[in-house]
Amino acid sequence: MSLILAATLSTLAMILIVAVRYLMVSGAFAFATRLRHPGLYHGLDKQIVREIRWSLMSAAIYGVPAGVVAWGWRNQGWTLIYERPGDYPLWYLPLSIFLYLFAHDTWFYWTHRWMHQPRWFRLAHAVHHASRPPTAWAAMAFHPIEALTGAIVIPLLVFIVPIHVAALGFVLLVMTVMGVTNHMGWEIFPAFMWRGPLGAWLITASHHQRHHEEYRGNYGLYFRFWDRLCGTDRGVGRFAPRKAPGGGCGPAGEPDGGEPGRLAPGHGR
Repeated sequence: MSLILAATLSTLAMILIVAVRYLMVSGAFAFATRLRHPGLYHGLDKQIVREIRWSLMSAAIYGVPAGVVAWGWRNQGWTLIYERPGDYPLWYLPLSIFLYLFAHDTWFYWTHRWMHQPRWFRLAHAVHHASRPPTAWAAMAFHPIEALTGAIVIPLLVFIVPIHVAALGFVLLVMTVMGVTNHMGWEIFPAFMWRGPLGAWLITASHHQRHHEEYRGNYGLYFRFWDRLCGTDRGVGRFAPRKAPGGGCGPAGEPDGGEPGRLAPGHGR
């Protein structure tokens, strides 16, 4: 088999993996939303179809560099991914995970701020913010330009920072789960993760939803470090109620008014 054909097959396989992973994870959390907060996505069917369409397009873009790099790692010895735990000290395993998450968060923060420049927002990022409110299906709903900025960061890191293959899998799991849960319109994590001392530095839906509501600030992905350092942290909030089918308040918030996906003001740190 020629090198080009092998790399192409690896890329196609990775595109399929990314697409199926998106459908499974977003679908699972959308189902959890239906059980936990019935009616939360009521009336959003057309938006969800659009989110899925853009997300599958993004999956194809994410799969290309990942597939090429995966083939190069297995067949050409590219990358600094290692499989034998003894190649690096045991303490390096959690450190490598943190380095990847922090590097990814740094890249995301600054590219995200760049995407909020008026020209680039209109050209690309508006696709993601067209989800009002975002749902569990919106995690990868990106314009191709934005998808490309996100698709290259992990494939680049594996050439720079050594990481065990299992640790890399964990990083990808965190990336997938946080991308979905940050957009699904309710807080799945316990309060200590977003309201206590730990929440002062971690990002969950309570932090990211405010970005979707206010269109400025809260640009980070996993950590609040860059938002705090650069003065763009808008704090966290609580979710105001959704309108349930037939009138009345849905179970996602308290009965104090508001719109779907809206964080009630005045509750940030």
